[in-house]
Amino acid sequence: MRNKGYHIIRRPGGPTGDKKTAEQIIREAREGAKSNYRTQSLRIHGLICAKCGREFDINDSHLLTVHHRDGNSANNPPDGSNWENLCVYCHDDEHSRSTLGDYFSKENKSKPPR
Repeated sequence: MRNKGYHIIRRPGGPTGDKKTAEQIIREAREGAKSNYRTQSLRIHGLICAKCGREFDINDSHLLTVHHRDGNSANNPPDGSNWENLCVYCHDDEHSRSTLGDYFSKENKSKPPR
């Protein structure tokens, strides 16, 4: 069944069931997966930044993020071997370093040899 360009998916329960678009279901699944691996990583590695060593408590744990070591956010092994908990500042620094490195490596390739 189509409605204004959206696919309507009915939940079990007949015509009175909740209607959700496919996009809503996909978004909810992705958010659930994110919170799931984040929760697992915090449980496995603890409330501490792997880079700067800052310790967090439950009240400021929202400042702690999960970094994927191989850069693939879809690689989420249950043992947590691809994750490290980084504070938002160290996580930002980690990603800006690779961006800066990419920039300089491209700049060096475009320069003629001396």
